Amino acid sequence: MAPTPTPHQTFLAPLDKLTLRHPDLEGQAIWWEDGFWQAQDDDDAMIDGEEIAFYAEGLLDEGFGLHWQVLAEEDAPKDPLLVRLFLWQAGETPQVPSPDEGWCVLAEARTEAA
Repeated sequence: MAPTPTPHQTFLAPLDKLTLRHPDLEGQAIWWEDGFWQAQDDDDAMIDGEEIAFYAEGLLDEGFGLHWQVLAEEDAPKDPLLVRLFLWQAGETPQVPSPDEGWCVLAEARTEAA
């Protein structure tokens, strides 16, 4: 009998499934700091697709809040390219920005900080 998934694993299950179907997906961690979202600046800091859910689960276990978004280009809305992981600590729950022009959100979910 398979073990019962944790609430974090259940929350991240759609990302897990998506990265299996689209192994070229990349993730980007975006941190709430000093009242602003601070994104990674270089391609070397991107998260490989197979690591996205694992990375996010570790931060959820530490009590961070998480809002994830799966993005695609508007010209190819069925081909996800990027997962944005918006992370913050307890306290203020920041609003997540809309994607830049030319991008659309295919899926998203949020869980609050512990």
